[in-house]
Amino acid sequence: MAQQFDVVVIGAGPGGYVAAIRAAQLGFSTACIESESYDDPKGEVRLGGTCLNVGCIPSKALLQSSEYFDMASHHFLMHGIKADGVKMDVPSMVRRKENIVTQLTTGIRSLFKKNKVTLLAGRGSFTGSRKSERWQIEVAGKDGKSVVDAKHVIVATGSKPRQLSGIEVDNKSICDNVGALSFDAVPRRVGVIGAGVIGLELGSVWKRLGSEVTILEALPDFLAAADAAVAKEAWKVFTAKQGLKIHLGAKIGKLTQGKGGIGLPFQSDDAAGVLECDKLIVSVGRVPNTDGLNGGAAGLKLDDHGRVEVNDYCQTNLPNVWAVGDVVPGPMLAHKGMEEGVMVAERIAGQAGHVNHDTVPWVIYTHPEIAWVGQTEQQLKAANVAYRAGQIPFAANGRALGQGDTTGFVKMLACAKTDRILGVHVIGTNASELIAEAVVAMEFGASSEDIARICHAHPTLSEVMHESALAVDKRPLHF
Repeated sequence: MAQQFDVVVIGAGPGGYVAAIRAAQLGFSTACIESESYDDPKGEVRLGGTCLNVGCIPSKALLQSSEYFDMASHHFLMHGIKADGVKMDVPSMVRRKENIVTQLTTGIRSLFKKNKVTLLAGRGSFTGSRKSERWQIEVAGKDGKSVVDAKHVIVATGSKPRQLSGIEVDNKSICDNVGALSFDAVPRRVGVIGAGVIGLELGSVWKRLGSEVTILEALPDFLAAADAAVAKEAWKVFTAKQGLKIHLGAKIGKLTQGKGGIGLPFQSDDAAGVLECDKLIVSVGRVPNTDGLNGGAAGLKLDDHGRVEVNDYCQTNLPNVWAVGDVVPGPMLAHKGMEEGVMVAERIAGQAGHVNHDTVPWVIYTHPEIAWVGQTEQQLKAANVAYRAGQIPFAANGRALGQGDTTGFVKMLACAKTDRILGVHVIGTNASELIAEAVVAMEFGASSEDIARICHAHPTLSEVMHESALAVDKRPLHF
C-alpha cells in the first residue's frame, strides 16, 4: 500500500521546503520530494534548490570575497592601511562558498527532522490517476519507483537557465550560473550574455578579481525594470568607475571556439565586432521547470510561457493541487516563493494566508547594491498617477562618509493626493537591508510623512531613508 500524506510537496527549493515545514507545523503529515544532488560528494539529495546550491547563496559568498579583495587592493589606502601584494586564492574562495552551501543544506535536513517532514529522494511526477479525491504521485529514485498518496499536492519545481540556440553550455568554457560559480582560477577575459541580475552579479565578481569583463545585452535599455534614475546611476558606476564594458541592443552571431578561446560576433547600439573571451557566461533569464512533472496526464494547465496557471492564492485548475515559486507567474525571487509556500500551507489549513506581490522587494547584489519595492517613476507616469518624489544622496550622510563609500541615493515616491508611499528605490551600500523599512511601511499603507516622523538612529545609513521622506515634502534637514 502506498504511503499516505496530507501534503506532498514536489521540489525542495525555497518555496518547496518552506511550504513543507509550514504544513508540518500546522499538523499535516507532510512529505517533500527532491531529486537534485548538485554534485554532492556523498551522492545525497541536496535541499534548497537552485537558490541555495547554485544561485543566491553561493553567488553572495563569492561577491563578498571578491569585494574584500577589491577593498584590500584599492580602497584600504584611504583608511591608512597599506596592503601590498594582495593575492586571491580562487580555490580557497570557492571552497568557502561550498562550505556555506553545505552548512545550509544540512540545516534544512535538520529542520525537516525537527518538524517531522518526510524527505523522499527522487523525481516526483503525477501518475495521472486520482483515487477517492487523493492524488497518486510517483517518486522515481535511484533504487526504483514508488507511489505515494496525497490529499494535497504543492508543485514547487522551480526554474532552470534559459538556453540560447547555437550556444551549448558545457559549464567549462561556456557556463550558466552553475559553472560561473566554480571557476578554478581568474580568467583573463570573461564574456557575459545578459545584463540582468545574474549577469551583473557574476560579471562583478570576476571583474573585481582582475578579469576583463564584457557584457552583451539584447535590450536597448539598461536595467529597464529599475527606476530610471537608479539605472542611470548604476550605468555610470559600473562602466565609468568599475570598468565593466556593457553593450546594449546587442545581436550575436555564430560562436566559435579554438585554442585562443571563444569568439562571438556581435553588433550593438554602440559597437560591432567580435567578443573574445576565455570564459563565456550565458545569463539570459530562466524558464519554469515543468519537465518530467507529467502534469498533462493529470490535466494541469500551463500558460503560454510554460508556467503553471494559478489564482491569487496559488491554486491550480486541479482540486487540491497548488503551485508556488518560479514555476508560477510573478518575479522569480526566492523570498517570493517562500511567502507563497507559507500562504498555501495556511490556506490548506483554512487560514487566511496571503501574499502581497506589490510589496515584494527586488535586490541586485552588485557594488553598490540596488534594491527597490513598489512602482518606478516611469510606471507612475505611464499610469497618469500624480506623485511627489524625494531623492537624497548618500554623499550627505555621515555614516557613508565614515565608511568611505558615498555612492548612490534613496528615492521615495508618494501619492500627491494621499501621501501614501508608492515606491522606494535605493542604490548604495547595504541597499538590500535598507529596503526592508520601505517594505514594512508600504505593507502597512504608510505615508511619506510617517517615515519622516520616525526617529532614525544617528549616524546610520537609514537616515537617508528618513531624509528622502522629508524631501517628498521639500523639507530635508541635512541636504
